[in-house]
Amino acid sequence: MSRCYLRYWTRWQLSLPLMSLLLSSIATGCNNQASSPPPAPQVETVASPSDRSKVVTTFLPMYWFTKAVAGEEAQVEILVPPGTEVHEYQATPANVQAIATADVLVKNGLGLEEFLEDTIKNAGNSKLKQVEASQGIKPVTEISPVEEATSEEEHEHEHSEGNPHVWLDPVLAQQQVNNIRDGLIAADLQNKATYTTNAANYIQQLQTLDREFRQRLQKYPNCTFVTFHDAYPYLAQRYKLKQVAVVEIPEDQLSPQDIQRAIAAVKKYNVKAVFGEPGTDNRLLKNLSQDLNLTFRPIDPLETGETNPQYYFTAMKANLKSLESACQ
Repeated sequence: MSRCYLRYWTRWQLSLPLMSLLLSSIATGCNNQASSPPPAPQVETVASPSDRSKVVTTFLPMYWFTKAVAGEEAQVEILVPPGTEVHEYQATPANVQAIATADVLVKNGLGLEEFLEDTIKNAGNSKLKQVEASQGIKPVTEISPVEEATSEEEHEHEHSEGNPHVWLDPVLAQQQVNNIRDGLIAADLQNKATYTTNAANYIQQLQTLDREFRQRLQKYPNCTFVTFHDAYPYLAQRYKLKQVAVVEIPEDQLSPQDIQRAIAAVKKYNVKAVFGEPGTDNRLLKNLSQDLNLTFRPIDPLETGETNPQYYFTAMKANLKSLESACQ
């Protein structure tokens, strides 16, 4: 007796006529079961990476904002490795190749990415769509004096088009996200709904961050600070802080005279705290803070860190904590 018959035989004890009829029915079912191929598995269709738009971004904040908007609908890359100085960056052959094969390039603008002009020209990509995230944003020029802590009369970074560090203002960051959203939609209309939804979600987080900055810093309307990197005028203006000076310190080959000039500049403005930045040598600033009995606090221009778009909020909340502590 076949296995198929045996399975039924052991479950029922029926009369002979009924058993004959049942066996005939089972035989038909078993034959059909044996001859019918198994159903084909259902495979979900997923767009391959080659089907997605390729978007290159210049440096970390532009990557965060673009990745937050694009989600998984576009392939997003970064040109300048996190932690690398954007102002003085020299393009590589890999950068040229990335732009040559890209559909969209997202940049901050305001003269920050000086390396781009020749790089784009060398890439020869006539179909490339460029998105300037700072479009429509009115740049600020120098809002505080620059104190040279060196005998050399030159600035580390010249901002000929105004200060480019707009991403450090959560309100202006919202405008940058909107500009990126519009640029991605123009290049990839079929994913408009996704880009619109993703941008709205990220902007909602930026609005929450802005409210937190306002609520916590409004208690210190006369807070003054000196920075050693001219990256924070937008942040200061937005939350009514007073950046009274930028002290430029040479990054290497410090002389005793350089140190004395830095001390004199900090004393001149009677500030309470000294801010240092991640990824830089802060030994001089720490020594200054100890000698002058000042608080040393970290502040981050957000040019280094994790590539997760949520890291923007982690770093900005840490900046808020440092500012709040320095202003007390």
